[in-house]
Amino acid sequence: MENTPVDIPLEASPHGARYTRTAIALHWLLAIAILYQLGLGVWMEGIPKTPPGLRAEWFNWHKSMGMVFGLLIVMRGIWRLTHRPPELPESLPRWQTWAASANHTLMYACMLAMPLSGFLGSSFTAYPIKFFGTPLPRLWEASADMKVVLGTVHTACSYAFMLAIAVHILAAVWHGLRRHGVLQRMLP
Repeated sequence: MENTPVDIPLEASPHGARYTRTAIALHWLLAIAILYQLGLGVWMEGIPKTPPGLRAEWFNWHKSMGMVFGLLIVMRGIWRLTHRPPELPESLPRWQTWAASANHTLMYACMLAMPLSGFLGSSFTAYPIKFFGTPLPRLWEASADMKVVLGTVHTACSYAFMLAIAVHILAAVWHGLRRHGVLQRMLP
């Protein structure tokens, strides 16, 4: 593989242009991070509240990783807003193009809402948010009502996100089996 700058598109596949190396790297890095974070969030719900400390340690880890991933999501969003993705093949039916656009919009909305609602919800608890053990300054007074509202948003987004990811993965597998180049555009 030749040395090309990360923002120059890779060679076109036989079925159309590919994403840039940067877009591919951000996609797969965030895919792994988000699947990890969603899995951890589901698993954490089963951690008992006793003995004290164990549940809090895992929740603080989840929050710290969420803040790091939130920054990566902002980077991905900026990249996406400043770099147009390659067009889908014209051979795809219009409904598939629309479905892909709608599902990507839902995933981007969840990518933004998840870390934001998690951070804001945590900032309304009586406990400080800890970033890898370091307490962050309190932004406002604790509010049980706001914590519940934002926690509900966070949980609802997690279910919507898992559904959108499942649709995305199934579509990727389907396109891979069809071998018309859509999946290959995002493969390293």
